[in-house]
Amino acid sequence: MTNAEKYDRQTILCIDYGTKNIGFCLYKIGIDPFPMPFLQIKNKTTDASISSIIEIINDECVDIIVLGLPLHKDGNDSEMTKMVRSFKSQLETQKLPPIQFQNEFLTSYEAEDRMKSSARYNFKVDKNQVDSLAASIILEEWLKNHQ
Repeated sequence: MTNAEKYDRQTILCIDYGTKNIGFCLYKIGIDPFPMPFLQIKNKTTDASISSIIEIINDECVDIIVLGLPLHKDGNDSEMTKMVRSFKSQLETQKLPPIQFQNEFLTSYEAEDRMKSSARYNFKVDKNQVDSLAASIILEEWLKNHQ
């Protein structure tokens, strides 16, 4: 079975975890044309963020979670990498769908660049949407490796 067959019709939730905001992207493989930004929330507390994630998973019938992992350019961990790994561990206690990491190196910068060149964002960086757009970029990278 190829990866394309393995993931066909599956719903993927991609999460760009940050200390201030969390961005989300949803994508239904074989149904949606491409990953689109879904939602961005404030990261007030870990419990509140996990509750929001569980609600999204249940509402959208998510099969797979892709979590952005902020590695340094050389592939080594940063302090934020440790926080994301810890967040993944906390998510895994909730009996959620499988969670996979995807390197998110420079995705927030790419999201800002895309916003600056897109009429959808009035050619400006919208801080209220940058993390959800970054999540869609993270998911694009994951898809390149899994289809």
